[in-house]
Formats: sequence, C-alpha cells, structure tokens
Amino acid sequence: MPVLALHGAGVDHREMAGSLEPVFRDRPGYRRVYPDLPGMGRTPVPDWLRGSDDVLDLLLGLIDAVVGDEEFAVVGQSFGAYLARGIADRRPGQVAGLALICPLGEESRDVPAHAVLHASVDVADVLSPAEQTQFRDYFVVQTPATLERFREYIAPAIPLVDRDGLGRVFEQWRLSDTSAYSGPALIVAGRQDATVGYAGAWDLMERYPHATYAVLDRAGHALPHEQTGLLTALIAEWLERVNEHRAA
Repeated sequence: MPVLALHGAGVDHREMAGSLEPVFRDRPGYRRVYPDLPGMGRTPVPDWLRGSDDVLDLLLGLIDAVVGDEEFAVVGQSFGAYLARGIADRRPGQVAGLALICPLGEESRDVPAHAVLHASVDVADVLSPAEQTQFRDYFVVQTPATLERFREYIAPAIPLVDRDGLGRVFEQWRLSDTSAYSGPALIVAGRQDATVGYAGAWDLMERYPHATYAVLDRAGHALPHEQTGLLTALIAEWLERVNEHRAA
C-alpha cells in the first residue's frame, strides 16, 4: 500500500523519512512516497503558485502519477499535516488512513512559549551559528541523540529552502476546505509545542470520528525526534487500524 508522507515548512523529505522509516523497517508491504514540497528540497515553486490550494493541486497530480487509483495512506507533519487533511477532503474514498503529527490548523490556541526541558549537549563546536539558532529554537529536548537527528535530517535541508518562493506559498496558506474524514486517523501533538500548540488539535476530533488523539510530554514541534519510540508505536497501531478498515 502506498504511504504518502508530507513534511513541514523549512525542511524537506528527509525529516519524514527519518521519522517513519523505523516504523516500516520490519513491516513489509508498504511503498513510501517522500516528496519535497514546493520551495523546499529539490522542488521549485512555479511562478503561478500563490497558496496552499495550488500546492494541494500539485500533490493531487503527484498522487495520480505515482499512486493512480489505488488506496493509499497519508501522513503529514505541521504544514504537511494541513495538506494531508486537504487530500483526505478531496479524495475521501481513496485515502485509507490519515495521520497528523503536530498539525498546523486554521486556529491555533493556547500556544506555550518555547522552553527547553532538558539540555545536555554543547553545539557550539559542531553547528554553524545559524544552525545553532535553528536547533535551540526547534528542540525542547537537546541531547546528543536529538543533535544527531538534527544534523542528519534537518540541517541539510536548511540551505535548500527558497525563502521567497515559500513566502508565495504562504500568501494564501488557508485551504478552501478541510471537511470531516471517517477513516482511521491519528493526531499526535507535543505538550511543549511552541509553534502550533496542542490544544487546537483537539478540535479536529469532531471532524474525525475514528481518530486517536495523543499529547506527548517532553515533546515540542520536533516531536518525531524527541519521542521517537512513542511515535513509532502510535504510527504502528494506526497502520493496524488502516489494514483492519481496508479488510472490512
């Protein structure tokens, strides 16, 4: 079964691959699709693109090209989660499951200030000044392990971001519609997420009657790197529900 994985803003496909591949390492039968969204990684921003609806149209074209009319699951993080919701809205009969990690939403509320919970690593000798700022502002758990994940999955994407192009993407970042979805869903939020918070994600439960909602302590917007074990377990359980739903 194809699984489309959509990263957030300011990174590229590597962050989602680093987050999800541990789930699939011992799970055959899944074809992962990790695109770079426009303005990030190796995907340019077309001159005509002016918002999330245009990005969604590009993604639907990608789905038609690489998935066809097969059922597929979609996983998104942050902005990628918002786009994943749009895909489920446009292709409800084809989306076999929807997983949202630290989802960006129309209305964020009760967003906490960034606060580092644990720091046990010195980054001065291994990261550039710009990377140091990115690491410190992104992670609430700053350890040798999270530093290594930052260096492998996030830092290489930073210089590839087209800031002007990404600005055009976010000129009209709200999608025209993101309605209800009745398939197996998962919503995972970080208790210390200073980017989108966790409270607003709870509102999605009304739209997704078969969703598991989890708020993880010791996790900010970099939740996939700070709570790798719990995320892996939650994604694995969601995939079981997706398979059960498909077989019914």
